[in-house]
This record gives sequence, C-alpha cells and structure tokens, in this order.
Amino acid sequence: MRMINEVASEFEPAFRLEHPISGPAAVLFNSPHSGACYPQSFLAASRLDALSLRRSEDVDVDALFGNVPAIGGSLMQVEFPRAYIDVNREPYELDPRMFSGRLPPFANTRSLRVASGLGTIPRTVGDGNDIYRHPLTIDEALERIETLYKPYHRALARALITAQRRHGVAVLVDCHSMPSAAVARSEGFQCDIVIGDRFGTSANPSIPDFIEASLRDLGYDVARNRPYAGGYITEHYGNPETGFHAVQIEINRGLYLNERRLERLPEFEELQRNLTIMASQLIAFIDAHIQPFSLAAE
Repeated sequence: MRMINEVASEFEPAFRLEHPISGPAAVLFNSPHSGACYPQSFLAASRLDALSLRRSEDVDVDALFGNVPAIGGSLMQVEFPRAYIDVNREPYELDPRMFSGRLPPFANTRSLRVASGLGTIPRTVGDGNDIYRHPLTIDEALERIETLYKPYHRALARALITAQRRHGVAVLVDCHSMPSAAVARSEGFQCDIVIGDRFGTSANPSIPDFIEASLRDLGYDVARNRPYAGGYITEHYGNPETGFHAVQIEINRGLYLNERRLERLPEFEELQRNLTIMASQLIAFIDAHIQPFSLAAE
C-alpha cells in the first residue's frame, strides 16, 4: 500500500472541477492533458529531462478555457501530467514491454495506442522518446490507475450525470492542443482547430456544427474529425440518444505557444478571448436549441 499513499499525496488535489455561481452547468469544458505537477519520483525514474516530458502536455489549455466558469459553464482539469498517466485512454491499455512481471489478463495490450507507446501509462512522450530508465512494476501501474485514473473518471461521470439531471442535457467539450505540424503532416494542409465528434456519433450534429461556425466567424481555419476524431473520453461519454453529448477540440499550439520552449506567445490572450466568446455562444445555444432529454423522451 506504500505507493497508493505516496501517489495520492503527490497530487492534492489530483483534479479540479469548478462550476459557475449558479451551480453545475449543462456545458462542461474538460482539460485532461494540461496537468503540470511532476512528482520528483517520476522525474528521477525518467531518462528524459523535464522539458522533454512536457512535450506530451497540452500546455496551458486549462488556462485558455479558464474564464468558462465566469460565463456560465463548468470547467474540469487534471493536475497530474499526461506522461504519468493518461485519462483519455481505456483504464488498462498497458504495454507489457514497460513492466517487470506479467500484466493481468484484462489488460488491453494490443491497441494501436499501446503500440505507439501512448497507453494509459505512456511508454513514450509525443515525439517517440522512451520515458523510463528501467521497467515499472505492475503494482505501480495499477496503483496509479486506482488512485488517479478511476477517481477522475468517477468525478467526470458524476458531473455529467448531475448536469443531465439538472438541465435535461449534458455537453462535454474535451479540450486539447496539437503540435503545429500534426495536421500538415497528416492531411497535407494546416489548420487552426480540429473538431472531433467520432464522425457524427458522439453528439447531436448541431453542436459541432455550431462550434465550427462560431470559430470560423472568429477567423479560424477549422477541420472536422481528421486527424483527430476524439479519444476515449469523447467516445465513452458521448451518447446523444440519452442526452449526453461529447465533442473534442484540438487547438494548434502554434497559435499561442512557443513550441520549442513551451512558453506563451503574445497571441495567447487573443486566443483566450476568442475561445471565451465561442464558449459563451455555445452555452447560450445549448440552452436555447438543444431539447432536454427528459422532454424528448416523453
């Protein structure tokens, strides 16, 4: 039990959930990859320096959406880094090459994300460099899942259920950032923002349509579902037939960040203002145009 206590105490709190004054909102913005609290034990176990580890982090995405509670939306963000444990994965996507000992039979060891080194406990950072000097124990992986991953998902699920019961609808906007070269490398063109709705399955189509139109009106080039259609969170929590809608937003880091030094550019504040405008418009749109599930069911 030693690691459970240590892991739990290293992140106080492990995540934050902030609501507007009026209480839990119908629209919840979530930043699962912006955590920047790196435990000393993790840094010591890594063969990479701190800056290299941070290249998997969605730097300052939580801050880009930091005004959301003031305009009537809810905001959730993690404190632990993605390189330590990734909550946008199945709970047990684990790479057997990383561990001493045999993984439990329920572990998913064959997913494409595991193969690329980006499972629940990542083997690599985003640029493909291995993180650890030595294999981890199975117990350490399971303890991170029990003390960080599962409490986060319990809290997120509870927040969405509360929103749906209170408003008749819950809209999750999962917020991420992407390297500026990612879209150009994958699709042959550059864009500012990618909206993912699992190819139309995770949300009422009017919601990603509205987000795209709002962002285009603000001057951004927007793509849909390629190369990012939405990860585990979008797929897992999006169930529009029961009043739960999930959309992923990927923001080009070059819009606001020096990607080599991971420092904010002067353009950060303008992007933050524009994302706040989009969020405000979305909150009003959901309130006015998305029929509550309880009424639709009747």
